[in-house]
Amino acid sequence: MWVADHFLASEYEKSRQKHRQDTNTQAADRKVHLREVLAQSIGTFEKKEDHTPVLLEEMDCGTYIRKRVELSATPGLTFPTYILVPKGFGKTKLPGVIAVHGHGYGSRQILGMHPDGSWDEGQPGIYHNFALELVHRGMVVIAPDVVGFGERRLQSDLREDPNAPSSCYMMAAQLLMVGKTLTGLRVQEAICTLEYFSGLEEVDPEHIGIMGFSGGSLIAFIASVLDERLRATVLAGFPNTFKESILAVHHCLCNYTPGILNHSELPELISLIAPRPLFLESGLDDPIFPKEGFIVAVEAIQAAYTSIGKPDHLATDLFPGGHEINGRLSYDWMYDKLTE
Repeated sequence: MWVADHFLASEYEKSRQKHRQDTNTQAADRKVHLREVLAQSIGTFEKKEDHTPVLLEEMDCGTYIRKRVELSATPGLTFPTYILVPKGFGKTKLPGVIAVHGHGYGSRQILGMHPDGSWDEGQPGIYHNFALELVHRGMVVIAPDVVGFGERRLQSDLREDPNAPSSCYMMAAQLLMVGKTLTGLRVQEAICTLEYFSGLEEVDPEHIGIMGFSGGSLIAFIASVLDERLRATVLAGFPNTFKESILAVHHCLCNYTPGILNHSELPELISLIAPRPLFLESGLDDPIFPKEGFIVAVEAIQAAYTSIGKPDHLATDLFPGGHEINGRLSYDWMYDKLTE
């Protein structure tokens, strides 16, 4: 046979057969093993230990205060992050949420702003200003700018095309050539964000969650697996199987982690968050993370939570819609879990 369709399908099945053999390992041992594999697969980066955060701006937005601060997770690279502090909730410390955007023009897209930082009074797009939805419910929100998008696109990409949608391809390709991944860099910055966020006087460090959409959910799920200080997690527009999503539909190169399928399918990796509370949401008509894969993933993750006696720690919503944030259940769920 000249074409490789059957060959690729057989390679996938070989990996699944290996998973089935590996699951005979004690559950606790396998969980530890998969955490280590995941951390190794995304690559490691030198940590920046002595960076002093820089306040870039502060604004009273009526119902909340908005600040922008510059942080650094690795030497030679800094990143901006917005912080939203709600007003009028009468508590010394509030629950906090890290809000992680995916493909688009950066954190401003989830904060009701245009790319230049001016207010966007129009109808929100697929992100539905979810960071604002969270702060309006009484949670402090921090929204880091993910490297490769918006103001953090490569200068080389912008010289070639000032309207380049992202720098994912060039960054991911170059990092792969040195045995690292763009996901690994993004996760390190997310965990650096958590380190800073947990020390803010307005934030209760024992009640911090994370919410991501699409590529932001990839970052959020791995950060949550690797750092148990994240007490509740919402993954939107991402929960699926590798087979039904990034192996079946054209996706950005930043979604791919070398060798990970030799160890596990995506639902089992997401299940490493257990027993901590987890919410999964997806649109019925999402074309890049199809509902069929979402349903399979939910069944597997629910089985994992049930097996450890915590079935109620998983909640899901397959809502009418496409590739977008919905939040009709997940926003309030996040607040409830962080205030229990």
